[in-house]
Amino acid sequence: MRNYKFLLVAFLSLGLFMGCSNDDDNPEPVNQEEVVTTIRVTLTPAVGGTPIIFEKQDLDGDGPDEPVTTVSGDLMASTIYTGSILLLNETVNPPEVVSEEVQEEDEDHQFFFTFSEESGSVVTYADADGNDNPIGLAFVLTTAQAGSETLTVVLKHEPNKSAAGVSEGDITNAGGETDVEATFNFEVVN
Repeated sequence: MRNYKFLLVAFLSLGLFMGCSNDDDNPEPVNQEEVVTTIRVTLTPAVGGTPIIFEKQDLDGDGPDEPVTTVSGDLMASTIYTGSILLLNETVNPPEVVSEEVQEEDEDHQFFFTFSEESGSVVTYADADGNDNPIGLAFVLTTAQAGSETLTVVLKHEPNKSAAGVSEGDITNAGGETDVEATFNFEVVN
């Protein structure tokens, strides 16, 4: 009986010793993905006028309710708009401004803007990270001719900003993970 107690104590001590290893002294920091319920794109005409808001809101995430996408008005043809993006987490009160974290982690994020094929509209970046690579929280959108258009906005986490075309906004070689994606249908009028 005494040998069994000795073996039991030995096994328990060995388990305790192995459980207290130094492997976790410097654990990798976990960068949790932020919850984004709302993406709001504000387009302000460079020469006066009312800002146009493109917004996608999905308050239940992967829940049963469909996201609500709205466009507050039409864009004018051959017009320059200054653009900005606001990301919100509205599952908490007050809502968390997630775009502030994107700005803080600017080297790990980039927005990409893709128009429908028939569009002549273009986006140029108006902000850059610490390595002079684009972010896309601020941008300039220039419309072309009148017509129906589609704009898809994608936020990539840890894109390869040095890949061919990425700094010009080509998502093809960007890699990384998609944090947010929203597609807006809108009209460009004369």
